[in-house]
Amino acid sequence: MEESATIIANGQSITTKLPCSLEEFLLAQGLLPKSVVVEHNGEAVVPSEFSKRELAQGDRLEIVKIVAGG
Repeated sequence: MEESATIIANGQSITTKLPCSLEEFLLAQGLLPKSVVVEHNGEAVVPSEFSKRELAQGDRLEIVKIVAGG
């Protein structure tokens, strides 16, 4: 059964449906999982864990886009 939840991402409240993996959340926000670095409730998450990490009501995310350049 799906339910709505509020996730805090980079200081902004975002409503999403649960259950939801971190990977699903990123894709719903238009972010490619391979192009970001994520901290979930203060813990760095390696990209290989994005699909396994489930989000919950009130979770806090810090999402930083990786920019290549030179």
